[in-house]
Amino acid sequence: MSDKPKFAMYWAASCGGCEIAVLNIHEKILDVDANFDIAFWPVAMDAKYKDVEAMEDGSILLTLFNGGIRTEENEHLAKLLRKKSQILVAFGSCAVEGGNPGLANFSTKDQIFETVYSTVSTENPDGVYPQPSFEMPEGTITIPVFEPVLRTLDQVVDVDYYMPGCPPESHQIEAVIDLVIQVLEGKAELPPKGATIGVGPSTCCDECTRTRNVKKIKEFRRIQLVDDIDPDLCLLEQGILCVGPATASGCGAKCPTAGAPCIGCYGPAAGVVDFGARMMTAVASVIDSRDPDEIDRILDGIVDPAGTFYKFNLAHSLLRTGNATWNGK
Repeated sequence: MSDKPKFAMYWAASCGGCEIAVLNIHEKILDVDANFDIAFWPVAMDAKYKDVEAMEDGSILLTLFNGGIRTEENEHLAKLLRKKSQILVAFGSCAVEGGNPGLANFSTKDQIFETVYSTVSTENPDGVYPQPSFEMPEGTITIPVFEPVLRTLDQVVDVDYYMPGCPPESHQIEAVIDLVIQVLEGKAELPPKGATIGVGPSTCCDECTRTRNVKKIKEFRRIQLVDDIDPDLCLLEQGILCVGPATASGCGAKCPTAGAPCIGCYGPAAGVVDFGARMMTAVASVIDSRDPDEIDRILDGIVDPAGTFYKFNLAHSLLRTGNATWNGK
């Protein structure tokens, strides 16, 4: 048996981009192999839950858990890996804040199933819906129960560290891996428990190279409807809703640099309690009008306020769910 510490990674309710991001660190992945035994990584190796269940508690040194908690299977693995891991990292926006899947919290379970199984994108003439269990001649077939809301990892288990990003940038992953290896070699210490790692101390705006002036917005426009984007001027000043003012730095402002607005995947900047509320305040401060009717017209240019302001963080916001979901209707 190898005496190297064990590493694990699990993919819950998410798209799989976090798994690709780890592989995207190129030759640095060899450092992971050189310093860790991969004990559990279902997307990269054959693994069974019973193998993890048989491990001693705390026998896994480091687990990167990506994805939110949407099914009972996700919850079981979150609790199991918490029990087996010394260090559990909420890895990526979905584990940290709920991510895009968390926007489903605006809808009830019945509404979600109705959309998925009874609308034009699905051919389902018999109206068959998923059942948690079904009796067959061979025995009972089961699938994971779909929970009423999506929860973040720390709403289910205790989390040691948070690493946001959709997905986390490769250079940030490399830096964290280097730190863990240095800790193993006695050359460094881990940050305080509960720290957010792989992010900067300021906002995406502070990393952005675009010129910023005094923002006075007369109109919000969807970027695909703008023909004359200034390549050097702040996008928000051009009426393109960019959420950089509320977003933590650390990504290098890649989206604004490439001509696309920041969408907030690196999560709230330090001191921001609720991402959506922070952006509502930012928007209110730049509207160049005091006339109520004109203000309403300007705000109407924000086509999907909830989906924009809570694109990645509804599940971990002060709202958490929509009213119908909260009331179980």
